[in-house]
Amino acid sequence: MRNLKEDALKASDKKAALGPDIDLGSYHSDMVPHNYIEDLTSLSETDKKRMIISGVDANERERCGTFVQKDTTVIHSRSKQEGLEIIPIKKALEECDWIHEYYWKLASVDADKYTARAELDLHNGYVIRALPGSKTIYPVQACLYIEKDGLSQHVHNIIIAEEGSELHMITGCATSPHAKRGLHVGISEFYVKKNAKLSFTMIHNWAEEMAVRPRSVGRVEEGGLFLNNYICMRPVKSLQMYPTTHLVGKGATARFYSLLVGSPGSEMDVGGRVFLKAEETRAEIISRAITNSGNIVARGDLIGEVNGVKAHLECKGLILNGGSIHAIPELTGKADGVEMSHEAAVGKIAQEEILYLMSRGLSEDEATSTIVRGFLSVDIPGLPLQLKAEIDRAVEASDKDVL
Repeated sequence: MRNLKEDALKASDKKAALGPDIDLGSYHSDMVPHNYIEDLTSLSETDKKRMIISGVDANERERCGTFVQKDTTVIHSRSKQEGLEIIPIKKALEECDWIHEYYWKLASVDADKYTARAELDLHNGYVIRALPGSKTIYPVQACLYIEKDGLSQHVHNIIIAEEGSELHMITGCATSPHAKRGLHVGISEFYVKKNAKLSFTMIHNWAEEMAVRPRSVGRVEEGGLFLNNYICMRPVKSLQMYPTTHLVGKGATARFYSLLVGSPGSEMDVGGRVFLKAEETRAEIISRAITNSGNIVARGDLIGEVNGVKAHLECKGLILNGGSIHAIPELTGKADGVEMSHEAAVGKIAQEEILYLMSRGLSEDEATSTIVRGFLSVDIPGLPLQLKAEIDRAVEASDKDVL
């Protein structure tokens, strides 16, 4: 068995391939204690407001379970439905032998200095598992929250949809108004078993001086479906993520959707990669990016390794007030009979569209806002109504940041 600590040490000097480098020594990672909370409604109104913007409801309305980590401490972890397990990962590593079949089995601990930091200085994170045949009625919600200014938060999450199960998640990452600067390092490993369905929607609501480094890898077995939705429409200093999924079973499907808004001074390097390794696998990567004086790199990579796979990549960018968008679509076919396509477009709002809406009685700002909302509206097939409503609300709330 490989030594994770040794692998992490070897990676500690590596520089990530994407985005600007981060000086890990400029942040502190000391444990920040908080009391456990049985009833999330007892949170401060400020915390509740910040969380709800990220899709996490302290009242737990239409939620079947909740996990909340504040800084380095888990303050709430509870499942409300039979067949659903929600466990802080440190507890799982101590008490559940089966977790070692999943921990660091997809993500590489020596990938870069961020994965190394997550292993060497793990704060916590969650394990969320839908047992075989179970179906979540409402989404599970998870929140990774930073209150301590200057903190480097390190989490490792494992999400498992067992055979024949159906699991829907909404995870909100946010900072308190008092935290202006920090670093979030998050490792996520997704396991979608045979004929299982997993939808994972992440909404980021960080501070303007936050650096964010998620690292995630997924594996989808025969007949499985993995929907991965990412939304970041609030200011963030530096964001770098490149989730990878391996379709290893016949008929497995992965769909990635991302909605990005780059604010002044922000640097976003966001993408997705899918390996289609089995017959009749399907993949789709859809990206919508708007820059408002920020810089965005939108990547997509599809690798078809066997005959009979189908995949499509689409990236559309809108430049409102300066900044840049760099679309990098990649297709690799390694077998006869693959069907793969991509399209990319970067432009601006057409003046005639604004003039038309103004002729219908809207102001220029209202017309621009209407066009922006339409641009960000992406139909995500298979998404539960509750999650679609959260995405629609996030888009509505983004208007003032975009404009």
